[in-house]
Amino acid sequence: MSAEPDDLIQAPGTAEELWRAWPRLHDLEPMELGPVRSAVVVAAHPDDEVLGLGGTLAMLAASSARLLLVMVTDGEASHPGSRAVSPAGLAAIRRAETEAGLAALGAGNAEVIRLGLPDSGVEKHAGDLLERLRPLVDGFDLCAAPWSRDAHPDHEAAGRAAQTACVEAGTPFVYYPVWMWHWARPDDARVPWNRAARIGLPTWALARKRQAIACQASQVNPLGERPEDAAILPPEELDHFTRDFETVLR
Repeated sequence: MSAEPDDLIQAPGTAEELWRAWPRLHDLEPMELGPVRSAVVVAAHPDDEVLGLGGTLAMLAASSARLLLVMVTDGEASHPGSRAVSPAGLAAIRRAETEAGLAALGAGNAEVIRLGLPDSGVEKHAGDLLERLRPLVDGFDLCAAPWSRDAHPDHEAAGRAAQTACVEAGTPFVYYPVWMWHWARPDDARVPWNRAARIGLPTWALARKRQAIACQASQVNPLGERPEDAAILPPEELDHFTRDFETVLR
């Protein structure tokens, strides 16, 4: 969840208490993972996959499903004004955090492909991204990517490219929202709730997800003492991702 956000993301967010108190969120149609023997997850930045689908990845790994993680950027722009670490240094840190997060999920055997597109600049490379995703999504039982209306340009570009590639390949596809939980409100008309489904997480899968989130230290902790080193994911944001279910848009 890196890079410079737009106004929706900069604005004050929705408290998790409001989401948890909204009955419709708990009544979403369940999505079963039983038929999924292989899955590819597209992430715009390191940590998107853990936040949006960490519990799902843990369950798929436990079922011995084939897993492929396509990391579109290395997340080097999460703290653009920081003097504590260079963009190259941050990219290296976040690559290591991805590996640690997958291990915490029990998905250490997942294949990881890094495309190396510029953080905060994915939209300018949308054509190249689509070309590179086409062969990667082919033949999988399921592909998941950030929601194409998540209000982060990188998320939206990655989601659009993945969805197009999956339509062409005939690969079943779902979006997973990340920033939506910050800027949207319960019953928000901007969200297609009629297409939403929930994936229930057993206690052990949620525990692994929490461990994987903690592995994203560069995002959940400050890089230093200066304002530009502040955590990208403070506790009030992380609360959205520690429910006993995950939400996808079909």
